[in-house]
Amino acid sequence: MDVDVDGAPNAYGPPGKETLDFLLNAHYLNRANKAIVGYLIDEHGRPILQGPSDPFPGYYISQTAFTDMENRNERDPRRYVDARNINYVVRGNVARRRGVRVGDFVSVYSKRARRGVFAIVGDTGNPTGEEGSLHLLQDLGYPFHDGKNDSVERPEIVIRFYPGSNPQHQFFFTQGELDEAARKLGLSRDFSAAARTHP
Repeated sequence: MDVDVDGAPNAYGPPGKETLDFLLNAHYLNRANKAIVGYLIDEHGRPILQGPSDPFPGYYISQTAFTDMENRNERDPRRYVDARNINYVVRGNVARRRGVRVGDFVSVYSKRARRGVFAIVGDTGNPTGEEGSLHLLQDLGYPFHDGKNDSVERPEIVIRFYPGSNPQHQFFFTQGELDEAARKLGLSRDFSAAARTHP
């Protein structure tokens, strides 16, 4: 699982800014000749910058597929799921074909850390789905700090999807809100069967 920092207001920015990721990683499949999917651009293909009242003025506005539907301003960085504060996974093609929607709840487990957490499907763009937010991987016990070079190399992450579990498109600004909503739905972080197998 690679670290995804999309949605964090300091994920990307102009050269010289201290960012959480390389600009190349904002392109589809991390290829320079592919479309930019990690931050907003204008009709001329230029990055749209955050304004003085935004969290990181002068940085690019990093976007995610899951958004706060009550906030119609696509240029507001707060409209997107902040990878620094929320556990999310990227929906791959297999999950999409099985009816998983952006915003649905998931449980994620690390066999190495023997820890399970709640998360949501917060983004798309990687056909394999092998990405998780910076906060998710930190919550699972990995000492990652950004999206530049950090990755879980071994097959030790297990994801349980709950298709159709967020039909109201509830948006979360804190992990505490997300955890409470998942518990109210009766979702489980119990991965005792996975814990008995080794990566």
